[in-house]
Amino acid sequence: MGYLMGIDIGTSGTKTLLIRDDGRLVAKSFADYPLVHPKPGWAEQDPSDWWNATVKSIREVLAKGNVSGEEVLGLGLSGQMHGAVLLDKTHRVLRPAILWCDQRTAKECDWITAKLGRQGLNRYTCNPALTGFTAPKIIWVKNNEPEIFGRIDRVLLPKDYIRFRLTGIFASEVSDASGTLLFDVQNRRWSAEMMKKLGLNSAWLPEVFESPVSSGKINRETAEATGLKEKTPVVGGGGDQAAGAVGNGVVEPGIISSTIGTSGVVFAFTASVKKDPLQRVHSFCHAVPGKWHVMGVMLAAGGSFQWFRNNMGEEEMQEAKQKGADPYEILTAKAATVPAGSEGLIFLPYLMGERTPYPDPNAKAVFFGINPRHKKAHMIRAVMEGVAFGLRDSLEIFRTMKVPIRQIRASGGGGRSSLWRQIQSDIFNTEIVTINAEEGPAFGVALLAGVGTGVYSSVEEACRKTIKVTSRTSPQKQNAKLYDEFYGIYRSLYRDLKSDFKKVSKIIARGG
Repeated sequence: MGYLMGIDIGTSGTKTLLIRDDGRLVAKSFADYPLVHPKPGWAEQDPSDWWNATVKSIREVLAKGNVSGEEVLGLGLSGQMHGAVLLDKTHRVLRPAILWCDQRTAKECDWITAKLGRQGLNRYTCNPALTGFTAPKIIWVKNNEPEIFGRIDRVLLPKDYIRFRLTGIFASEVSDASGTLLFDVQNRRWSAEMMKKLGLNSAWLPEVFESPVSSGKINRETAEATGLKEKTPVVGGGGDQAAGAVGNGVVEPGIISSTIGTSGVVFAFTASVKKDPLQRVHSFCHAVPGKWHVMGVMLAAGGSFQWFRNNMGEEEMQEAKQKGADPYEILTAKAATVPAGSEGLIFLPYLMGERTPYPDPNAKAVFFGINPRHKKAHMIRAVMEGVAFGLRDSLEIFRTMKVPIRQIRASGGGGRSSLWRQIQSDIFNTEIVTINAEEGPAFGVALLAGVGTGVYSSVEEACRKTIKVTSRTSPQKQNAKLYDEFYGIYRSLYRDLKSDFKKVSKIIARGG
């Protein structure tokens, strides 16, 4: 019997798993690493941390599954999107990777937009210039670290740096490349026009594959370090959102995923390119060959809950430690004691700025409507509701784009929590389902590895054979009506505070 391996280079750590061809999980491992914020709004990581975590988690998962490297048929790679990994001519990393949630590139985005115009960006890349994307990061390095810029020989995305370490090959694939602002999404190739207009060197970019296609093979050094067999195929894989969509079975029209990880993502399959004329959501290539998707992204979804836990949940973390429990479960249990709407307390989840529907690096998180009745439990629930309101923003945009919404599949922290599933169902006023596959992007790229090695004939067949609905949550009419009213207030708060957000950023920037 053969096994398939999926590796996801996430923001908080690397997850590696092994599955059988029926999708059954054999073993998994997780190795974490730090996220560094050198300045307000900045976010960086050391790529060597990713590599060390990858080696550790591969060895652990083989040991846990009692599986030899000889039995692994192939592996797929997923990872956090948009990060800029810069290598010199000796293939050494030039500086810490600038990550997807980093907000330092507002000026560079303005420059790119002024240079190409919104219509030009839409024509060349199908997307606007956003602070999270890769191209503005490269321009920022040019403007602020010219000595490093002058030594760039390769630009890789996070998972593709790990591919290079695994195989010695420079390669990427269409779904992750779509988020660089250097990729012609409609024609599924690098945009020579963008590279030329931005004054960047096309030779820096790796070859691009479709997601299930073999892009390289495990080299000898990696085999010795990990226990994998030399020449094991490594398929293209996918950016974490496209890979997670495969892992959720979002590979046909009408099925939508709502994923709450560090970020929050609402994702819909499209058979052809669909562009939002107002450029509020992304149009990217899917990990399904020849298909696309639209995607709305919140920068701090589960990240907002994590922030609350870390800074206001010390009591719950201590309780969890004593009980051997998850602190999130204790926090959520308290939130469940509060009625829908948190008695008028509303949370804006803009801890790291925002992307959809407001591409605004200056946006700030806010608790609005505090009164003497509000306690910690209200704040916890308000955070959960605020994240769901933010996800609804993307669904409303999809509806204006005539994207069919037949079923919403919840995953990540929002899928595991029965309370968060109910909150989403009530705020979306739509049924929420969960599926048997809970491992997200790592599971998705393991399936892609199965397609690339002939275990499955297509991505669609892989999903049909392995993914089943396991629970259904229906909206409660009274709550849905109440949330509809609060959603209108939630929407108005950003508009009312937008100019003040910018003023605060300016004061902070000058050291005030």
